Amino acid sequence: MGSLVLVAAVPVVKDVPPSTALWAAPAILLAAMLIAWAAESAQFFIAQGFALAILAWLQTLPEFAVEFVYAWRQQVPLLLANLTGALRLLTGLAWPMIYFVAAVFHRRKFHKPLREIQLQEGHSVEVVGLLAPVAYMTLVWAKGSLNVFDAVVLTLIYAGYLFVLRKMPPEAAEGIEELELVPRTIVKSRRPVRVSIILLFFLAGGGMIYFAAEPFAGSLLAVSAMLGIPAFVFVQWVAPFVSEFPEKVSAFYWARTIDRASIALMNMVSSNINQWTLLAAMLPVVYSISRGSLSSITFDQQQSLEILMTLGQSLVGMLFLMNMRLAWLEAASLFTLWFIQFVFSPFQPGAGLVGFLATHIHRYVTAAYWIWFALGTLSYLVGRREMAAFRLFAGLWQRHVRPRPQAADD
Repeated sequence: MGSLVLVAAVPVVKDVPPSTALWAAPAILLAAMLIAWAAESAQFFIAQGFALAILAWLQTLPEFAVEFVYAWRQQVPLLLANLTGALRLLTGLAWPMIYFVAAVFHRRKFHKPLREIQLQEGHSVEVVGLLAPVAYMTLVWAKGSLNVFDAVVLTLIYAGYLFVLRKMPPEAAEGIEELELVPRTIVKSRRPVRVSIILLFFLAGGGMIYFAAEPFAGSLLAVSAMLGIPAFVFVQWVAPFVSEFPEKVSAFYWARTIDRASIALMNMVSSNINQWTLLAAMLPVVYSISRGSLSSITFDQQQSLEILMTLGQSLVGMLFLMNMRLAWLEAASLFTLWFIQFVFSPFQPGAGLVGFLATHIHRYVTAAYWIWFALGTLSYLVGRREMAAFRLFAGLWQRHVRPRPQAADD
């Protein structure tokens, strides 16, 4: 309820009719697809870890554009709804779906179940890299606001993440035939044609985002009002689903090859990292410019709960990957907890069982995430599971980031 009051108290996104969604949503979707195809084609020529980070950022440009609109219009409830919804969709839906897609094709090919997705040594950078922004955002949640100083810290965290990735050695090159049809055709083209198409796709996608982002944001509010669904809930799930759809399609395409399921999963983890850092960092900067002075984005009780739930989900997901694998039970657990709170999100608190669950389900799921994180951390501390990601990351750091000087020959 507090969020609805805040929505009415700040400058609103430009009013548009619900029919605007009929062209704005497809425009955002097409823009995201063009950018995704261009990014996938370009990343084919870059070392894997660094390429995945850049690819993840480029693929989420539509998400950045929508968040920019809400921050510029000072729609604090909606920008936080979109941020938390996007992050929870990645971890609660995309991560498990990558496992399930890989599992289906694994059974078809080998006639036996896929117990887990095994990560490669280099993926320890992404797994460990997720810890820093989530830990810092926990401090942001504790103080109840997000400001420009936080934006600087989050940007530095992302810069450090890219610095480490840039030091990593190139992985085995992805086969051209493993690309989707459009990027495969681009990559096979002659260099002048390839470069021209990639630039054209980036420019066309960026132009479509520029003209469609605000109408799309406004159409979400109009459609939610027409359907009688709270704007916070509608923006939280529909906006990130549309803007991130091509990214998920690309990841699922990799997952169906089975042996590249770990790369698909790391593509999603990279998206988690760039949204916890760059996307979150953008919000107070744009918000402050819009207000004409340095300003903090302050969280109300509902927004604090949404952020705490999202943090708990990310920590549990990171904990699952800390032993460098994603098991079937872990994927199922992430999906189940996400699905439970998703199902009850549209319902209004009130009397009866459904109303009671709608009132309390977010607190219950949040508690489940944090209890699971505490128990999972304890299992690592007592030695029941190995924090392989830290061990592998330390080895990569010593070999490639801060190598020890070799002793002089006698």
